[in-house]
Amino acid sequence: MVGNDTGRLKLPAELRQPLFWAGVGLYLLALTQKRGGPLLHLAWWPTFLNGQLTDVLTLPLELTLMLWWMRRYYFRQPQFVLPTSWIFSCWLFTAIWFEGIWPRFSASVTADWLDVVAYALGGLIFWRWMNRPARV
Repeated sequence: MVGNDTGRLKLPAELRQPLFWAGVGLYLLALTQKRGGPLLHLAWWPTFLNGQLTDVLTLPLELTLMLWWMRRYYFRQPQFVLPTSWIFSCWLFTAIWFEGIWPRFSASVTADWLDVVAYALGGLIFWRWMNRPARV
């Protein structure tokens, strides 16, 4: 983060993306509802969202953080965007790990193949609206 003229820290372009912050807020809200948080239990919160919303948001949030890291510390180019093959690979790894491998080794985890579709939707959201070169 680089300081601006007012002395305040300025977030990198990737982390100023409105879809990123909307995703963070919805993800945290969904987590509080999954855990049955006593401080923030919303009776009107649809149960379907508890199962699928976090899965849709997983790849956009993870890939945004990955994009930020790659731009700042690896390539050091603000114009870098994640190749489609990397996005696809992240989707494939996430789907295989969380819906194929992990459920076989943990009784507390169940495979839900709708989650694979949710991960794909999240990958498409990132690819279409969030994977853009930074404005310099």
